[in-house]
Amino acid sequence: MTFEIRGPVLLPAERTDVELSTADGLTLVGELSMPSDREPTATLVTLHPLPTAGGCMDTHILRKAAARLPAQAGMAVLRFNTRGTSSPRGRSEGAFDGGEAEQFDVAAAMDFVRERGLPRPWLVGWSFGTELALKYGRDHEVEGAILLSPPLHRATDADLSAWRGDERELVVLVPELDDYLRPDEARARFGLVPHARVIAVDGGRHLWVGESQTRRVLTEIVAAVNPDALPLATVWDA
Repeated sequence: MTFEIRGPVLLPAERTDVELSTADGLTLVGELSMPSDREPTATLVTLHPLPTAGGCMDTHILRKAAARLPAQAGMAVLRFNTRGTSSPRGRSEGAFDGGEAEQFDVAAAMDFVRERGLPRPWLVGWSFGTELALKYGRDHEVEGAILLSPPLHRATDADLSAWRGDERELVVLVPELDDYLRPDEARARFGLVPHARVIAVDGGRHLWVGESQTRRVLTEIVAAVNPDALPLATVWDA
């Protein structure tokens, strides 16, 4: 049977509930999705949108990355709830700290990746998650960071400037119609990081609603991390 890859479709993968332990003594809940037919080519460590606005590990782009990319692009995808965040997977211990103590959550995820021997980690942050990636990603052994709809509320010019001269990639997807930061302003702000690649997405919105926007985001992620897997399949033979 052949079906179109869209919406909530779940492609084959090995999916395991996991727990992450932070340096300040919290347990965070998450899920690791791995290719079922090969070793992963790379690892996406995902950082979700603002939990006080409903963001969690199941926010749709991150859920769809885990649902599709292990099969489509051979990637491992780690999703988890930052402190105090709930989703159908469960609630992580602790309380939201506005992006400060969440540095321990990022570190716990990277510890997990290292302990499992997962290859070529990349951070994929969305909205609030981009702030965590910008503020704390440089502290860890990642190949780069992909930023979806960065608001640049908590990440300061000093945080951006710290990436200047860093050889790791910084890929920035900015929706044309974003509620917080649009392409022209993004180019100006990220001018502090000359090697940052700002990609304006025509017609895009902060929440990347709709299958066409989902496919664009997932394609740009794969283009940065494993371009040999492109173009992504749009149908699947079950």
